[in-house]
Amino acid sequence: MSRHIDLKTLVRPNILELKPYRSARDDFDSGILLDANENALGAPFQDELELNRYPMPYQEALRDKIADFRGVERANIFVGVGSDEAIDLLYRIFCIPGNDRVLITPPTYGMYKVSAAINDIKVDEALLTPDFQLDVKATLAKVTEQTKLLFVCSPNNPTANSLNRDDILKLSDAFNGILVIDEAYIDFSDQESFAKEVQHRNNLVVLQTLSKSFGLAGIRLGIAIASPEIIDLMMKVKAPYNVNKLTSQAAIKGFSFLEEMQRKVDEIKSERATIVDQLNAIPQIEKVFPSDANFLLFRINDAQLVYKKMADQGVIIRYRGNEPHCENCLRMTIGTPAENELFFKALNSVISELN
Repeated sequence: MSRHIDLKTLVRPNILELKPYRSARDDFDSGILLDANENALGAPFQDELELNRYPMPYQEALRDKIADFRGVERANIFVGVGSDEAIDLLYRIFCIPGNDRVLITPPTYGMYKVSAAINDIKVDEALLTPDFQLDVKATLAKVTEQTKLLFVCSPNNPTANSLNRDDILKLSDAFNGILVIDEAYIDFSDQESFAKEVQHRNNLVVLQTLSKSFGLAGIRLGIAIASPEIIDLMMKVKAPYNVNKLTSQAAIKGFSFLEEMQRKVDEIKSERATIVDQLNAIPQIEKVFPSDANFLLFRINDAQLVYKKMADQGVIIRYRGNEPHCENCLRMTIGTPAENELFFKALNSVISELN
Protein backbone atom coordinates (compact mmCIF):
# COMPACT_ATOMS: atom_id res chain seq x y z
CA MET A 1 0.00 0.00 0.00
CA SER A 2 1.17 3.55 -0.68
CA ARG A 3 0.44 6.80 1.12
CA HIS A 4 1.13 10.26 -0.24
CA ILE A 5 0.21 13.53 1.40
CA ASP A 6 0.74 17.14 0.37
CA LEU A 7 3.92 17.90 2.31
CA LYS A 8 3.79 21.61 1.48
CA THR A 9 0.78 21.99 3.76
CA LEU A 10 2.93 20.76 6.68
CA VAL A 11 6.15 22.69 6.08
CA ARG A 12 6.68 26.04 7.80
CA PRO A 13 6.14 28.85 5.24
CA ASN A 14 9.53 30.42 5.97
CA ILE A 15 11.24 27.10 5.22
CA LEU A 16 9.44 26.79 1.89
CA GLU A 17 10.72 30.26 0.98
CA LEU A 18 14.21 29.73 2.41
CA LYS A 19 17.17 30.21 0.09
CA PRO A 20 19.89 28.04 1.63
CA TYR A 21 23.44 29.18 2.16
CA ARG A 22 25.56 28.32 -0.86
CA SER A 23 29.00 27.18 0.20
CA ALA A 24 32.19 27.31 -1.82
CA ARG A 25 32.09 23.53 -2.32
CA ASP A 26 28.67 23.77 -3.96
CA ASP A 27 30.43 25.21 -6.99
CA PHE A 28 33.89 23.61 -7.14
CA ASP A 29 35.66 20.81 -5.28
CA SER A 30 38.87 20.61 -7.31
CA GLY A 31 41.35 22.94 -8.95
CA ILE A 32 43.28 25.84 -7.44
CA LEU A 33 40.89 26.40 -4.53
CA LEU A 34 41.19 30.00 -3.41
CA ASP A 35 37.48 30.52 -2.80
CA ALA A 36 36.78 29.45 0.83
CA ASN A 37 39.39 31.27 2.94
CA GLU A 38 40.91 27.94 4.02
CA ASN A 39 44.47 27.66 5.32
CA ALA A 40 46.37 26.73 2.16
CA LEU A 41 49.45 25.59 4.14
CA GLY A 42 47.48 22.83 5.84
CA ALA A 43 47.11 21.37 9.31
CA PRO A 44 49.95 21.62 11.88
CA PHE A 45 50.50 17.84 11.55
CA GLN A 46 50.67 15.37 8.68
CA ASP A 47 47.28 14.19 7.44
CA GLU A 48 45.99 12.36 4.37
CA LEU A 49 42.49 13.85 4.34
CA GLU A 50 43.36 17.46 3.50
CA LEU A 51 41.78 18.55 6.76
CA ASN A 52 42.57 22.15 5.85
CA ARG A 53 39.81 21.85 3.22
CA TYR A 54 36.11 21.86 4.03
CA PRO A 55 34.29 18.52 3.62
CA MET A 56 31.82 17.82 0.84
CA PRO A 57 28.48 19.32 1.93
CA TYR A 58 26.35 16.56 0.39
CA GLN A 59 28.39 13.48 1.35
CA GLU A 60 27.46 11.63 -1.85
CA ALA A 61 29.88 8.70 -1.37
CA LEU A 62 28.66 8.00 2.16
CA ARG A 63 25.00 8.36 1.22
CA ASP A 64 25.52 5.89 -1.64
CA LYS A 65 26.96 3.31 0.80
CA ILE A 66 24.00 3.67 3.14
CA ALA A 67 21.47 3.59 0.29
CA ASP A 68 22.96 0.36 -1.10
CA PHE A 69 22.93 -1.22 2.36
CA ARG A 70 19.28 -0.31 3.05
CA GLY A 71 17.93 -0.92 -0.46
CA VAL A 72 16.94 2.66 -1.28
CA GLU A 73 18.33 5.54 -3.37
CA ARG A 74 20.82 8.26 -2.47
CA ALA A 75 17.95 10.75 -2.76
CA ASN A 76 16.31 8.97 0.21
CA ILE A 77 19.31 9.49 2.54
CA PHE A 78 20.29 12.31 4.89
CA VAL A 79 23.35 12.10 7.15
CA GLY A 80 24.00 14.25 10.18
CA VAL A 81 25.55 14.55 13.62
CA GLY A 82 23.76 11.65 15.26
CA SER A 83 20.02 11.04 14.97
CA ASP A 84 19.58 14.05 17.25
CA GLU A 85 20.42 16.41 14.38
CA ALA A 86 17.76 14.81 12.20
CA ILE A 87 15.21 15.08 15.03
CA ASP A 88 16.01 18.76 15.52
CA LEU A 89 15.78 19.46 11.79
CA LEU A 90 12.35 17.85 11.58
CA TYR A 91 11.11 20.20 14.31
CA ARG A 92 12.60 23.21 12.53
CA ILE A 93 11.14 22.23 9.16
CA PHE A 94 7.62 21.23 10.15
CA CYS A 95 6.79 22.83 13.53
CA ILE A 96 6.00 26.50 14.14
CA PRO A 97 7.34 27.40 17.61
CA GLY A 98 4.64 28.18 20.15
CA ASN A 99 1.91 26.86 17.86
CA ASP A 100 2.42 23.30 16.59
CA ARG A 101 2.52 20.06 18.55
CA VAL A 102 4.16 16.63 18.40
CA LEU A 103 2.96 13.29 19.72
CA ILE A 104 5.17 10.74 21.47
CA THR A 105 4.45 7.26 22.84
CA PRO A 106 6.08 6.80 26.27
CA PRO A 107 8.03 5.06 27.55
CA THR A 108 10.32 6.18 24.76
CA TYR A 109 13.58 7.93 23.85
CA GLY A 110 13.94 11.15 25.85
CA MET A 111 15.40 13.41 23.15
CA TYR A 112 12.05 13.80 21.36
CA LYS A 113 10.76 15.77 24.36
CA VAL A 114 14.04 17.65 24.93
CA SER A 115 14.24 18.76 21.30
CA ALA A 116 10.58 19.85 21.44
CA ALA A 117 11.32 22.02 24.48
CA ILE A 118 14.33 23.60 22.75
CA ASN A 119 12.15 24.44 19.74
CA ASP A 120 9.18 25.63 21.86
CA ILE A 121 6.89 22.86 20.63
CA LYS A 122 4.18 21.34 22.82
CA VAL A 123 4.31 17.59 23.40
CA ASP A 124 1.30 15.30 23.72
CA GLU A 125 1.61 11.72 24.94
CA ALA A 126 -0.17 8.46 24.11
CA LEU A 127 1.16 5.76 26.40
CA LEU A 128 2.16 2.35 25.13
CA THR A 129 0.16 -0.53 26.56
CA PRO A 130 1.53 -2.33 29.68
CA ASP A 131 3.23 -4.84 27.35
CA PHE A 132 4.86 -1.91 25.51
CA GLN A 133 2.84 -1.98 22.29
CA LEU A 134 1.00 0.80 20.46
CA ASP A 135 -2.64 1.47 21.22
CA VAL A 136 -3.46 2.70 17.73
CA LYS A 137 -6.94 4.02 18.53
CA ALA A 138 -5.80 5.85 21.66
CA THR A 139 -2.76 7.26 19.85
CA LEU A 140 -4.78 8.65 16.96
CA ALA A 141 -7.27 10.11 19.46
CA LYS A 142 -4.46 12.35 20.76
CA VAL A 143 -3.82 13.87 17.32
CA THR A 144 -4.92 17.49 16.91
CA GLU A 145 -4.97 19.89 13.98
CA GLN A 146 -1.61 21.21 15.20
CA THR A 147 0.08 17.77 15.44
CA LYS A 148 2.84 17.77 12.83
CA LEU A 149 5.10 14.91 13.98
CA LEU A 150 4.39 11.53 15.58
CA PHE A 151 7.40 9.65 17.01
CA VAL A 152 7.58 5.89 17.50
CA CYS A 153 10.70 3.95 18.45
CA SER A 154 11.10 0.35 17.28
CA PRO A 155 12.93 -1.50 18.74
CA ASN A 156 11.92 0.76 21.57
CA ASN A 157 14.22 2.48 24.05
CA PRO A 158 14.07 1.85 27.02
CA THR A 159 11.90 -1.27 26.69
CA ALA A 160 13.95 -3.10 23.98
CA ASN A 161 10.96 -4.68 22.20
CA SER A 162 9.85 -4.16 18.61
CA LEU A 163 6.48 -2.52 18.05
CA ASN A 164 3.89 -4.38 16.00
CA ARG A 165 4.58 -3.63 12.34
CA ASP A 166 0.91 -3.55 11.31
CA ASP A 167 0.17 -1.03 14.07
CA ILE A 168 2.88 1.29 12.76
CA LEU A 169 1.49 1.02 9.22
CA LYS A 170 -1.98 1.84 10.54
CA LEU A 171 -0.59 5.04 12.02
CA SER A 172 1.01 5.91 8.69
CA ASP A 173 -2.29 5.29 6.89
CA ALA A 174 -4.36 7.43 9.27
CA PHE A 175 -2.02 10.23 10.38
CA ASN A 176 -1.96 13.34 8.18
CA GLY A 177 1.45 14.43 9.43
CA ILE A 178 4.97 13.02 9.50
CA LEU A 179 5.41 9.64 11.19
CA VAL A 180 8.98 9.31 12.49
CA ILE A 181 10.15 5.73 13.13
CA ASP A 182 13.34 5.57 15.19
CA GLU A 183 15.22 2.39 14.22
CA ALA A 184 18.49 2.92 16.10
CA TYR A 185 18.49 -0.78 17.15
CA ILE A 186 16.96 -2.34 14.02
CA ASP A 187 19.95 -4.56 13.20
CA PHE A 188 19.52 -6.45 16.47
CA SER A 189 15.90 -7.24 15.59
CA ASP A 190 14.37 -9.97 13.46
CA GLN A 191 11.83 -7.41 12.26
CA GLU A 192 12.37 -5.86 8.83
CA SER A 193 13.34 -2.20 8.63
CA PHE A 194 10.81 0.33 7.38
CA ALA A 195 13.50 1.91 5.20
CA LYS A 196 12.09 0.68 1.88
CA GLU A 197 8.59 1.87 2.85
CA VAL A 198 9.66 5.49 2.33
CA GLN A 199 9.54 4.84 -1.41
CA HIS A 200 5.79 4.23 -1.12
CA ARG A 201 4.86 6.49 1.82
CA ASN A 202 6.01 10.10 1.73
CA ASN A 203 4.84 10.76 5.30
CA LEU A 204 7.48 8.42 6.80
CA VAL A 205 10.91 9.32 8.16
CA VAL A 206 13.08 6.43 9.36
CA LEU A 207 15.90 7.31 11.75
CA GLN A 208 18.98 5.10 11.98
CA THR A 209 22.54 5.37 13.27
CA LEU A 210 26.00 3.83 13.07
CA SER A 211 26.31 4.02 16.87
CA LYS A 212 24.77 0.64 17.69
CA SER A 213 25.21 -2.28 15.26
CA PHE A 214 28.28 -0.72 13.61
CA GLY A 215 29.87 0.10 16.98
CA LEU A 216 30.76 3.63 15.87
CA ALA A 217 29.10 5.76 18.56
CA GLY A 218 32.21 7.93 18.80
CA ILE A 219 31.91 9.31 15.26
CA ARG A 220 28.33 10.61 15.80
CA LEU A 221 26.84 9.63 12.45
CA GLY A 222 23.06 9.63 12.25
CA ILE A 223 20.84 8.80 9.29
CA ALA A 224 17.39 9.82 8.13
CA ILE A 225 15.68 7.84 5.38
CA ALA A 226 12.69 9.50 3.74
CA SER A 227 11.10 10.63 0.50
CA PRO A 228 13.27 12.86 -1.71
CA GLU A 229 10.99 15.82 -0.88
CA ILE A 230 11.73 15.54 2.85
CA ILE A 231 15.44 14.85 2.28
CA ASP A 232 15.65 17.96 0.06
CA LEU A 233 14.15 20.03 2.88
CA MET A 234 16.62 18.61 5.40
CA MET A 235 19.55 19.32 3.08
CA LYS A 236 18.22 22.85 2.63
CA VAL A 237 18.04 23.60 6.37
CA LYS A 238 21.14 21.77 7.69
CA ALA A 239 24.44 23.52 8.35
CA PRO A 240 26.61 23.57 5.19
CA TYR A 241 29.34 21.21 6.45
CA ASN A 242 27.50 19.22 9.12
CA VAL A 243 29.43 15.93 8.68
CA ASN A 244 33.20 16.27 9.05
CA LYS A 245 35.83 14.40 7.05
CA LEU A 246 36.96 12.18 9.93
CA THR A 247 33.41 11.01 10.59
CA SER A 248 32.73 10.46 6.91
CA GLN A 249 35.93 8.44 6.40
CA ALA A 250 35.23 6.18 9.38
CA ALA A 251 31.60 5.68 8.33
CA ILE A 252 32.53 4.73 4.77
CA LYS A 253 35.18 2.35 6.12
CA GLY A 254 32.51 0.68 8.25
CA PHE A 255 30.65 -0.42 5.14
CA SER A 256 33.74 -2.31 3.99
CA PHE A 257 33.38 -4.61 7.01
CA LEU A 258 29.72 -5.63 6.85
CA GLU A 259 30.45 -9.30 7.53
CA GLU A 260 32.37 -8.40 10.70
CA MET A 261 29.58 -6.03 11.75
CA GLN A 262 27.04 -8.82 11.36
CA ARG A 263 29.28 -11.28 13.22
CA LYS A 264 29.41 -8.94 16.20
CA VAL A 265 25.65 -8.35 16.07
CA ASP A 266 25.10 -12.12 16.13
CA GLU A 267 27.52 -12.47 19.03
CA ILE A 268 25.66 -9.79 20.99
CA LYS A 269 22.32 -11.51 20.30
CA SER A 270 23.76 -14.83 21.49
CA GLU A 271 25.14 -13.24 24.65
CA ARG A 272 21.75 -11.54 25.15
CA ALA A 273 20.01 -14.92 25.18
CA THR A 274 22.48 -16.25 27.73
CA ILE A 275 21.93 -13.25 30.01
CA VAL A 276 18.16 -13.60 29.77
CA ASP A 277 18.43 -17.19 31.03
CA GLN A 278 20.69 -16.12 33.89
CA LEU A 279 18.41 -13.25 34.92
CA ASN A 280 15.34 -15.48 34.82
CA ALA A 281 17.05 -17.83 37.26
CA ILE A 282 17.28 -15.10 39.92
CA PRO A 283 14.21 -15.26 42.24
CA GLN A 284 14.32 -11.54 43.07
CA ILE A 285 13.85 -10.64 39.40
CA GLU A 286 10.15 -10.40 38.69
CA LYS A 287 10.31 -10.14 34.89
CA VAL A 288 12.79 -9.94 32.03
CA PHE A 289 11.14 -8.19 29.10
CA PRO A 290 11.55 -9.40 25.49
CA SER A 291 14.42 -7.72 23.65
CA ASP A 292 15.15 -6.98 20.00
CA ALA A 293 17.99 -4.62 20.93
CA ASN A 294 21.50 -4.74 22.39
CA PHE A 295 20.12 -4.19 25.89
CA LEU A 296 17.63 -5.69 28.33
CA LEU A 297 14.97 -4.27 30.62
CA PHE A 298 14.14 -6.21 33.76
CA ARG A 299 12.03 -5.68 36.88
CA ILE A 300 13.62 -6.35 40.27
CA ASN A 301 12.74 -5.64 43.87
CA ASP A 302 14.19 -2.34 45.18
CA ALA A 303 15.44 -1.41 41.72
CA GLN A 304 16.68 2.07 42.58
CA LEU A 305 18.66 0.82 45.55
CA VAL A 306 20.10 -2.03 43.47
CA TYR A 307 21.13 0.49 40.82
CA LYS A 308 22.92 2.69 43.38
CA LYS A 309 24.70 -0.17 45.11
CA MET A 310 25.88 -1.64 41.80
CA ALA A 311 27.25 1.78 40.84
CA ASP A 312 29.15 1.78 44.13
CA GLN A 313 30.81 -1.43 42.92
CA GLY A 314 31.70 0.18 39.58
CA VAL A 315 29.01 -1.54 37.49
CA ILE A 316 26.90 1.12 35.81
CA ILE A 317 23.42 0.35 34.49
CA ARG A 318 20.34 2.62 34.16
CA TYR A 319 17.38 3.02 36.49
CA ARG A 320 14.22 3.32 34.39
CA GLY A 321 11.62 3.09 37.16
CA ASN A 322 10.45 6.66 36.55
CA GLU A 323 9.10 5.75 33.09
CA PRO A 324 5.45 4.68 32.52
CA HIS A 325 4.88 0.93 33.03
CA CYS A 326 8.54 0.57 34.13
CA GLU A 327 8.15 0.53 37.90
CA ASN A 328 11.19 -1.08 39.58
CA CYS A 329 12.90 -1.57 36.20
CA LEU A 330 16.59 -1.51 35.34
CA ARG A 331 18.18 -1.41 31.89
CA MET A 332 21.49 -3.08 31.10
CA THR A 333 23.51 -2.98 27.90
CA ILE A 334 24.86 -6.32 26.66
CA GLY A 335 28.59 -6.08 27.39
CA THR A 336 31.51 -8.33 26.63
CA PRO A 337 31.39 -11.78 28.28
CA ALA A 338 33.88 -10.54 30.89
CA GLU A 339 31.81 -7.42 31.60
CA ASN A 340 28.63 -9.47 31.85
CA GLU A 341 30.31 -11.80 34.33
CA LEU A 342 31.22 -8.81 36.51
CA PHE A 343 27.65 -7.54 36.19
CA PHE A 344 26.28 -10.78 37.63
CA LYS A 345 28.93 -10.85 40.34
CA ALA A 346 27.89 -7.35 41.45
CA LEU A 347 24.17 -8.06 41.09
CA ASN A 348 24.32 -11.23 43.18
CA SER A 349 26.41 -9.44 45.78
CA VAL A 350 23.87 -6.61 46.06
CA ILE A 351 20.94 -9.01 46.23
CA SER A 352 22.62 -10.96 49.02
CA GLU A 353 23.29 -7.74 50.90
CA LEU A 354 19.66 -6.60 50.61
CA ASN A 355 18.20 -9.93 51.65
